[in-house]
Amino acid sequence: MFLIILLMSIPLIVGILLALNVLVSITRPDSEKLSPYECGFSPLGDARQQFSVIFYLVALLFLVFDLELLFLFPFGLILYTGNLPAFWVAVIFLVILTVGFVYE
Repeated sequence: MFLIILLMSIPLIVGILLALNVLVSITRPDSEKLSPYECGFSPLGDARQQFSVIFYLVALLFLVFDLELLFLFPFGLILYTGNLPAFWVAVIFLVILTVGFVYE
């Protein structure tokens, strides 16, 4: 019963807080606030320039190694018990990651 009341009251509280924010906040937009911000420097060009392909490759590389670390922590805990099938699953996972890294 408590969970139902809680789930019904959350949208109400969010709506009240959003309405209060719109009503109470002070907004004074000017040209300085509406201009793009680039680390304190004046904008150097159009904000919609195309990114280099190298940017995307580095992002994919980061994602591959980030996922590797995310999945290796549970493997480390399982392999600590000495489970042999889990070891082979970890080896296959690392081989797939290595193939992805070499492909990139």
